[in-house]
Amino acid sequence: MCKANPSHWIAQISYFSRQGLHKETLRVFHRLLHEGLRPDRYVLPGVLRACANLSDLKSGRAAHTLATRSLLDSDAFIASALIDMYSKCGKLHGARRVFDRTGEKDLVVWNSMVSGYAHGGLAETAVVLVIKMRSLGVKPDLVTWNALISGFSRMGNDVMAMDLFRSMQVDGVEPDVVSWTSIISGYVLNFKYDEAFGMFKQMVVVAGIRPSSVTISSLLPACAHVADLRHGKEIHGYAVVTGVDKDLFVGSALVDMYAKCGLISEAARIFDKMQERSSVSWNSMIFGYSNHGYCENAIRLFYQMQHEHAKPDHLTFTAVFTACSHAGMVELGNHLFILMQECHGIEPRLEHYACMVDLLGKAGKLAEAYDLIKGMPMEPDSFVWGALLGACRCHGNVELAKTAALHLFEIEPESAGSCVILSSMLLDAGRQADAVKMKKLMKKQKMKKFLGCSWIEST
Repeated sequence: MCKANPSHWIAQISYFSRQGLHKETLRVFHRLLHEGLRPDRYVLPGVLRACANLSDLKSGRAAHTLATRSLLDSDAFIASALIDMYSKCGKLHGARRVFDRTGEKDLVVWNSMVSGYAHGGLAETAVVLVIKMRSLGVKPDLVTWNALISGFSRMGNDVMAMDLFRSMQVDGVEPDVVSWTSIISGYVLNFKYDEAFGMFKQMVVVAGIRPSSVTISSLLPACAHVADLRHGKEIHGYAVVTGVDKDLFVGSALVDMYAKCGLISEAARIFDKMQERSSVSWNSMIFGYSNHGYCENAIRLFYQMQHEHAKPDHLTFTAVFTACSHAGMVELGNHLFILMQECHGIEPRLEHYACMVDLLGKAGKLAEAYDLIKGMPMEPDSFVWGALLGACRCHGNVELAKTAALHLFEIEPESAGSCVILSSMLLDAGRQADAVKMKKLMKKQKMKKFLGCSWIEST
């Protein structure tokens, strides 16, 4: 620092950085620059950490420039923070430039670059870097191995992740809770739920490692996807015993799991007990109510969410529109569709249009539903046209059903579902000749199976 009272700025940045108050850290940093002060090697890492967590590349580059001017960019401590910042801002080339220009690379610098590649979707490049690291006499530690395992797990390559998990033990490095959690998350990502549950039990019973809140919240979605209430309750019990059930992410995952398993009362009980709620918590509960027919509860919770100053997102509105559709609340649905755009600044997505078409279609407002589709700013997908076709089937509108079915056929020529529905509607309407034409079209399409095209029949 070059001006009086530098300790004041150091203390503030250090405090905010330790508390994870990243915006406050950068606010003080910019005030420091405004005062004409230059940060030292003890201040910059905290600033760069804040930039990394906020993906604030502009502030990160400003800090990098200051480090260069102060001849601090060659410092290993600063270099590792710069590599981490560029990596988390999605600038791996920038991270690699800092890495290559760092003269004395210690283990922390190597790990920063390995982690950058692994978490940036380039896990194979991270492995190459670790091989080079070994050749230069730097032995990988737990952080190195965890970065590689996590990287491959995130990419969905659970086989490679498991190979690395075994290799680290051969190398004399014992897996910790992060290692186990990464493997479990990888299995859940690939829908290998039995393997995920097996690893969890092995972690607790054999290895004697206490799962973290991240472990629990990573595993609970597996129970939700397969509606495995028994496993879900076991994991919930373990979370209560270890005290991690009060964690925000675990609480949200429990609400989601119980809601998807159909135990709405338990989901609501956990939701009501949560001292803090995220958008995931609110959305999980609103979806739970919507999908199980408690539509008024879903709408009530949506308004409670706003009353408590929680900000709804695009998923919240998908859940609310679903509730309106199930309950036939056309007027409310239309009102909320406008509210979403005008008051919350959320532009409708394909899923919102699909919900609205379903809502209008079920209410027999087929012309309005079709007009909504024609006015869409993007190309309707199969869910939008499928919603219209389903509504046409319910209300016997064959002509509009033909329009919807033809669009579906263009989007998914390998799927016979739309043709089957339309053919059935034509027969019900006494239009046998048209139904025969449709069946011939289906048979012609089915011949493509021999030509290497898939054919999925819906009955």
